[in-house]
Amino acid sequence: MSAKKLTCLDCGQVNKVPEARLDAGPKCGTCGARLMPGKPVEIDLATLKKAARNDEVPLVVDFWAPWCGPCRMMAPEFDRAAGQVGTRARLVKLNTQDEAQAAGSYNIRGIPTMVRFDRGREAGRQSGALTADQILGWIG
Repeated sequence: MSAKKLTCLDCGQVNKVPEARLDAGPKCGTCGARLMPGKPVEIDLATLKKAARNDEVPLVVDFWAPWCGPCRMMAPEFDRAAGQVGTRARLVKLNTQDEAQAAGSYNIRGIPTMVRFDRGREAGRQSGALTADQILGWIG
């Protein structure tokens, strides 16, 4: 049985989770936070860098800001997609207003922008507000 590496989005600890247990609500061995939360988690730049580098489940990041109208329109759709994606990916949000250096680090030119990371590499990028169905289709 193979195991997948997942970075805890709360404490940053890298955990190994048996693939068959991904849908069983695995928790971080260090802090007890859910590793597959089923909802978007707000993360900081350091956590993003670590998770993008280490995770073996696709990580989908919504780069957004509170002043952005399209970002606010997409937020409930992103939440809905996170509840439906299952174990195919983890959906997270990064506030570019609070983490200004993130836009430069990831070449974000407009928001909302979603970036999908898979095993340490950027595997896809999509700018503009989408519906939950469009987000799920884009994730694959």
